[in-house]
Amino acid sequence: MGIDDLVNKGKDFLEQNKDQISDILKSDKAEGVSDTVLGAGADFVKKLAPDEHDATIDDVRANIDKSIGNE
Repeated sequence: MGIDDLVNKGKDFLEQNKDQISDILKSDKAEGVSDTVLGAGADFVKKLAPDEHDATIDDVRANIDKSIGNE
């Protein structure tokens, strides 16, 4: 099985389960996990990047968070 076969199987799986995946991404559990992961990621990047980029990092985090969870 080649990489193209794996990619196509992944695409098929996503297409067949898109409603369930959407429901999971909008769940309370996804909200909690995303808040934790995004918060940790943003804090890590803030430690590496100059302070003048903190607002941009917070904006990116907020925009990603809008797409995951239910808040």
